[in-house]
Amino acid sequence: MSDVLKMFRKVRAVVLRHGVASQDADDIVQEAFARLESYTRRQELRSEEAFLVTTAVNVSHDQARRRSRSQPGELDLEAIADVAPSPVEQLLAQERLRRAGTGLARLDPVTRRCLLAQRLEGLTFPQIAALENMSVAAVEKRVARAVMFLTKWMDEQ
Repeated sequence: MSDVLKMFRKVRAVVLRHGVASQDADDIVQEAFARLESYTRRQELRSEEAFLVTTAVNVSHDQARRRSRSQPGELDLEAIADVAPSPVEQLLAQERLRRAGTGLARLDPVTRRCLLAQRLEGLTFPQIAALENMSVAAVEKRVARAVMFLTKWMDEQ
């Protein structure tokens, strides 16, 4: 993973911890990167990451201040917008989840355990191999085949 992507994720996480809505976080981080680019043309920095974090937090505070100073009676539509999935999106997600469950049930029990241990429990291949009494290569092969099967299974609909 590139250093820029790591910094982006870290700065975004900091902004989110400061109470910024997730739909606004990317815009704030992008603004911070733009300011970094502009600043580094004129000045030298010791830490780009520190500059980005500080700038992003300041931009988020500036936006909050601007919102609080808006005209009385003026609606902030972004603040009251419903970001929850629509009923259709919820229904589609439930159907996709049901289909994934059916696909998982079609896997043999050992392969299903290997896949779930790796994907849901976060176990490594060597840990799963020890639990299942099989080689690491066998676990890797089972997980890869399970992922390929489920991908194809989900795409068939």
